[in-house]
Amino acid sequence: MKLNLLIVDDMHPLFMQQLDKKNISYRYLPNITPDEIRKELKQYNGLVVRSKIYVDRCLLDALPGLLLIARAGSGMDNIDEVYALQLGVELVNAPEANADAVGEHTVGMLLAVMLNLVKADTEVRKMQWNREANRGVELKGKTVALIGYGHTGKAVAKKLSGFEVTVLAYDKYLKNYGDIYASEATMADIFEQADIVSLHIPLTDETFHLIDADYINQFKKRVVLLNLSRGKVVNQHYLVKALAEEKVKACALDVLENENLKQLSEEEKKTFTELVGNNKVVLAPHIGGWTHESYKKISFFLSNKISCLADKFTENGWKRQSKT
Repeated sequence: MKLNLLIVDDMHPLFMQQLDKKNISYRYLPNITPDEIRKELKQYNGLVVRSKIYVDRCLLDALPGLLLIARAGSGMDNIDEVYALQLGVELVNAPEANADAVGEHTVGMLLAVMLNLVKADTEVRKMQWNREANRGVELKGKTVALIGYGHTGKAVAKKLSGFEVTVLAYDKYLKNYGDIYASEATMADIFEQADIVSLHIPLTDETFHLIDADYINQFKKRVVLLNLSRGKVVNQHYLVKALAEEKVKACALDVLENENLKQLSEEEKKTFTELVGNNKVVLAPHIGGWTHESYKKISFFLSNKISCLADKFTENGWKRQSKT
């Protein structure tokens, strides 16, 4: 059996070009709706997706012929990863592809927060010239803690290397990961020393609302918090409270708990309004890894991984290798 892919999200033309070179069959339907995907997918044994659909247990059970899910990006939180792997479905993503983009975006958001750039820009556009009220704070001499030291965490550390900061990294799932850009640290070290905390971890049951009152209250200093991972890693309701109580000095959020701003609950609207109204908050619409370069690199890395799997399974025969 040969691989036959259904591509349901926008992809760089390079992706299809690479598949053509490998004679991998596909159908490109970037405008397909989630409901249509479920019907159409029965004809294919591979799915390429960004975030249009949640591949849950129900869908996986309904598609016994599905052998491969390729996520065009880093996070796998829109896929029931544990169940898919139990069934023997192959999963691939491209976390290395947008690491540089997220690294640069992290530094950009950090500088915007530390130097009051968004607030100052808004005021000047309103003909307000407030120099003293926008006096910034230098990064030099500060301690930056990176929670998660995978591809993006490492990219952030490398890009911070010229700022004369101390970089601490904590990653529960790695060992001996310290390098020339960051020192391996315990959470006790980070709670004691950090001035700035930047999140680069996946959304899992374990990391859901990781950043809550108990977490924030353990820091010795008032920290600047950056979230460029997933919105639900941070308890947004508590974050608003921590900012008001000055337990968190300032924050930069590239992600929100609910990123569909037209469908916020009343509680979410209240929290969002408070974030928007706080000049110590910098917001962006989940564009940390969203550059012209990363768009192309995701297609390159993902198509190569799919090609390797296609070669492997063409030789051995495509079938699920159940891990239950």
